[in-house]
Amino acid sequence: MNTFFRWGKFNLVGAIGVVLQLSALTLFNRWTAGHYLIASAAAIELSLLHNFVAHLHFTWRDRRNRSTRFAQLVRFHLSNGLVSMVGNLALMQILVHEAHVPVLISNGIAILCCSMVNFCVGDNWVFAVRSDNRADTHLHDQCAAWKGSLDQ
Repeated sequence: MNTFFRWGKFNLVGAIGVVLQLSALTLFNRWTAGHYLIASAAAIELSLLHNFVAHLHFTWRDRRNRSTRFAQLVRFHLSNGLVSMVGNLALMQILVHEAHVPVLISNGIAILCCSMVNFCVGDNWVFAVRSDNRADTHLHDQCAAWKGSLDQ
């Protein structure tokens, strides 16, 4: 699939994620009155989980490989999650607290700023074509060992 077509699919999933994130932010901001950063973090996480599943089954469905879904979810959170969380929260702090821009408008600006980085990382790392899965297998083995030690 060419990059331009994939970019369009990425943006469609992202647009749905934006609606979900802004809707969740509206609710969470009411429930946590005055704690817009906590509300933002919760809304971002909800949107991240939605976007991961949608990208897995729609945007990058042609790149399914032997990589475990858990390994892909970890990579997604380490990349898109980190970019979205840090980028959104930093920009929210600046735009809301310093520039006095309304919360939802600030969040929309933050989402747009993070989207290009997220596409590049998703395309080149999270859902990249892999010829061997040694890194995924190693991560899976480490997580299984950690879980096993907790069970004892």
